[in-house]
Amino acid sequence: MTAPVAEIDVNLDLVARLLRAQQPDLADRPLRLVANGWDNTIVRLGDDLCVRLPRRQVAVQLLVNEQRWLPTIATHLPLSVPTPVRLGVPGEGYPWPWSVCRWFEGEIASMVPVVERRAVAAELAEFMNRLHVPAPDDAPANPVRGVPLVVRDEQIQDRLTSGKLDREDELRDLWDELRAAPEWTGPKVWLHGDPHPANLVLRGQPATLAAVLDFGDLTAGDPATDLAAAWLVFDAEGRAAFRAGIEADEATWRRARAWALAIGTAIAVFADIHPGLADAGEHAINQVLSAD
Repeated sequence: MTAPVAEIDVNLDLVARLLRAQQPDLADRPLRLVANGWDNTIVRLGDDLCVRLPRRQVAVQLLVNEQRWLPTIATHLPLSVPTPVRLGVPGEGYPWPWSVCRWFEGEIASMVPVVERRAVAAELAEFMNRLHVPAPDDAPANPVRGVPLVVRDEQIQDRLTSGKLDREDELRDLWDELRAAPEWTGPKVWLHGDPHPANLVLRGQPATLAAVLDFGDLTAGDPATDLAAAWLVFDAEGRAAFRAGIEADEATWRRARAWALAIGTAIAVFADIHPGLADAGEHAINQVLSAD
């Protein structure tokens, strides 16, 4: 497997030209390439801002969703999120919208020892509780997040028989058990959609949760998708602290474990492309297979 090829070469010269044309008051700030991700390029802009630009057409609507909805959602959240502070439009040969967002100082949780992440379990639980409120009918649709587990079954079964994962037999048996959990019958609630540790910024010692990043998978549906963080981010002790702060019944908790299996195995399968997440994938698999 290889990462998708960029459809647009996003380089510092292009970003500088876009800023001069559309945000001239920011144009004199130094630029530094931070990441060429799966879907977006991130360029740091001075000390406190960054520029987020899609590098593939498929990512454009995800960025538009963030631009439209995060300013509203952020008003009832207890933590910082990457709400755009400036909106960019096509120009200078670049065909898509783009955003200027705040830069959050801290350390990505996937790079922090698991025992130190326990300190943020209650904060993350409160964030989830505040995020998971009923969403409007025109909330962004997402075919792979917030949906009934049966919708994901074929894809997950293919992944668990691919030969690319360790302990596939155990994972397949567990998936078959967990996907039988009763479906969510409550209202569709707002979801982050991708609650793995690389999307959390921690700060200080003991750690506090400084920000939750990357709302590209933003959608509405079953809150169990986001509660997968219990296994993706924490160990058993941290998970217990997280659950103590979560408003979820047993069926939702079972579905959350299934979502952790789904997201964790995806991370593991793509570990060669995103080596920084290799440990996160292994951690997730070990946690979902542990007695719980």
